[in-house]
This record gives sequence, structure tokens and C-alpha cells, in this order.
Amino acid sequence: MTKVEIALPGQADADAVALPVAQPLGGDGATIVEEKLGGRLAKLLESGELRGERGDTVLLHLNGELEAPRLVAAGVGKREEVDADALRTAGATTAQALARVGGTLVWLLDESLPVALPAQAAALVEGTILGAYSPGRWKAKDEARAPERIVVGHGSDPEIQAAVERAAIVAERANRARDLSNMPPNELTPHTLGEKAQELAREHEHLKCEVLATKVLDELGMGALTAVGRGSRNEPRLIVLRYDPPGARDDIQLGLVGKSITFDAGGISIKPSGGMQDMKGDMAGGAGTLHGIGALAALGAPVRAIAALAAAENLPGGDAFRPGDILRAANGKTIEVINTDAEGRLVLADALWYVRREGATHVLDLATLTGAMELALGDLYAGAFANDEQWRDLIVEAGRRSGDLVWPLPLHPRYRRYIDSAFADMKNGSTLRQGSPALAAEFLHEFAGDGPWCHVDMAGPAFLERSRGDYLRVPGGTGYGVRLIAELGRLVA
Repeated sequence: MTKVEIALPGQADADAVALPVAQPLGGDGATIVEEKLGGRLAKLLESGELRGERGDTVLLHLNGELEAPRLVAAGVGKREEVDADALRTAGATTAQALARVGGTLVWLLDESLPVALPAQAAALVEGTILGAYSPGRWKAKDEARAPERIVVGHGSDPEIQAAVERAAIVAERANRARDLSNMPPNELTPHTLGEKAQELAREHEHLKCEVLATKVLDELGMGALTAVGRGSRNEPRLIVLRYDPPGARDDIQLGLVGKSITFDAGGISIKPSGGMQDMKGDMAGGAGTLHGIGALAALGAPVRAIAALAAAENLPGGDAFRPGDILRAANGKTIEVINTDAEGRLVLADALWYVRREGATHVLDLATLTGAMELALGDLYAGAFANDEQWRDLIVEAGRRSGDLVWPLPLHPRYRRYIDSAFADMKNGSTLRQGSPALAAEFLHEFAGDGPWCHVDMAGPAFLERSRGDYLRVPGGTGYGVRLIAELGRLVA
């Protein structure tokens, strides 16, 4: 894990100093740097080489003017519009500019920006850690280097110290979720995902893990989850983690449910081959859920939580479930299968029932569920459907604060008619090309039980095909959900 410290810039023995540069140039840090550089930044601004725009970064090699051999001038945009997102992006572009350097990075803060210093420091640290992430860990030689040490250039301040330590923990957990989403499916199966969860639980005193295999799932009547995994030799699992810290309030237990399809070929309703390799990322909801509850444990959040990862491989095979099959879920309801590629809602159905049975009072599920959600909201926002406006609004606020953005969408009983079946209690999809995220949410509503529940369809921001142009600058898993859960834990504690 990257070390994070607070120290005055001259005390840090830095390999590089980084400075957020706003339009127009100003602030105490920039003024001091400008004096030492003899107006060099202003000249770069005049020439257009340094623009100060969000995402614009210039690396300067120095000759003793500062207490480091390098300076990164990281643009954050118009001064009055600077926010946490701009600072995260500055952190990420700086990390990329220094990808061959590593070592110690010192961030200078700017009191003139419209972001308080603790939040400013936290965003820069978070963006640097997220931006330094490399998906190339399976290469024979991955030359990208993350900073080994990030120093916030400031005198001792408990509030700033707490903010950057929290930011580092959450960002590192998000990167661990990215590792899971990026793991090839020959390495990550439902079984090995369970092993990863057990390893995580061993890191924390108050986090426990239990992995339920096929026999137990059958005893629990989880006919929806087990059907999805029947076509693969890698059997399905329900991976359960319980976080029970001392001092937590008794009236709330978070129920966190993650779709964990470790590879999705579509089953009998097989997907087109183009892009199928990215279907290893169909467990990104589970990755975010796993390391989200891990972040709660690492932060010592005083909130009880139970997480259930519904893990399966959806493959065609001799024992695969078929269109026309009727499944019985754990809550007793029957489901006519009309499309085996609408499998995520099936595994979530049994997992939602399970966390309610185990005492969850407020439930959140995370899932890469519908391609239509990505068409609607792109790669930035996830969509949220909830049976309780107050709970939905709390999750939207957690997304706004954390950067895992959430946009509220309607859950309405009239969408239920889309999944009416002549043969079973419901069907797992619709033949009409209308409202697929909403009808999927209405399907899950049938299994959400009593109490607040929110379904977050994260198909867009969970797994990227290209750079998003902000602090998520490489393809693959993003760790979506970790920061959301960490912030939600802070809001409900």
C-alpha cells in the first residue's frame, strides 16, 4: 500500500513535486514556486504549453530550484469551478506523468481554491493512487511504477491527516477491486473468488467469511442461482461476508449484494463473439461489494453489514439451463426463463432473499445488469432504482461525495407487466425492446423483501473500454462501488 504522510515540502526528500494549476494562475503555492522558478510557469502559460485546463499536465525537469528534481504542473481548470473531481484528475495525470519515476511525490496545496484543504488533500491522494493503477499485471514486464510514498506538503494537521489516510485506504481498496475485475476467467472462478473473500476476511478482526457451495444452495432452495451455474464445471457459490464491529448501532444492518458472474458467455442464448473477452468484468458488482465491505472494515466504520456475492459462470453446456425452463427461487416464486443471458437478475434474486433472511435492514445491490443503462448514462453514472426515496437519496448523496456517481431512475409498478408470464410467477425478461433497466429492477423488487432497498445498475462505469478522460485513465475494471459503500457507511453510522 502506498505510504501517505504530511510534511513541509522541504522535509520530504522528494523525487517530484506536484502543483495544482488553476486558471488564472495564483495561490500561495504557485506564487512561491513561480518565484523560485523565475516566472517559468507564467511563460509556459503564455506560450500555450501549459494551459491549466482540467487534465492538462506538464512535467518540468529542474536544476536545484526546488527540493526535488522534477515538478509536475497539473491543470485543474477555471479556479471558481475547481472541485474534488478536478483534483482527482490532477492526481491521476500526475501519476501517469511520473509512471517511470515512482519514488516520493509531494503535493502542494492551494488555499485559494474553492475546496477545503482536507478535501483537497484527500482528492489529490485518491486521484494519484487511482491514476497510478496499471491493468498490465499479467505482462512479463510491466514497467509502470506507482509512487511509493505520497506526501501532502503541509504542517501537522489532524484533520488533513485523517482525510488523506481515509482516501488512501479507500483508493487502494478500489484498486484491489479493479484487480478482481481484470483477472482472466481462467484464474477467477466462483471458487477462487470465494478464496479471495476468505483472504480478505483474515485481514480484519471483525470481518468473517463463509462460502456456500452447491449442496447448501440446494438446501436453501436457491434454484435461480444454481441454474445459472449449471452449464459450467466451475460450480456456483454464494460468498457471504459479515462485518460486526464493536459500537455499531443496533437498528441498522447494511445488506450489500453483488452480481458476481465471473464469466458471462450468455449461456444457451450465447452472446456475439465480438467483445466477449470483456465479460470477465461481469463480476464487477461483486468486486465492488467485496472490497466495499473490506473498506468498511479497514476504516473501522461503526456500522454492521452483511455482503452476499452471487457467483457463477454462465456458459452453454450439456447441463445448462434453457429458454423455457421454469426455476424456483429461494423465496418460493417461480421464474420462466426466456433469455439465459438475463442471468444477473436470477443470481441476485436468491442473494437478495438471503441478506434479508440474515437480518439486513437496508439493502443495496450492485450489478452490471443491462446494456441499455450504459446506452442511457454512458460510462460516468450508474442508475438507481429504489423502493424508498430516503434510502435512494442517501445512496445518490454517497455517490456525489465519493465520485461513484449515481443517478435516480423510476421504479414503478406498471413496469411489472413487462415480466408477466402465462406459465410462472414472472419471466426473466421481455421480448419488447423497451425499458429494460426498469423492468430488470422491477424483477429484483420481487425478491428485495421488506424494508429499504436500492438497485444500482453500474453497467456503464464498472468496466471501461478506453480512458474516461478523468482520473480513470486505463481500460478495464474501475472499482466502482468501493468508494460508494465506504461513503454510505459513513452516512448511516
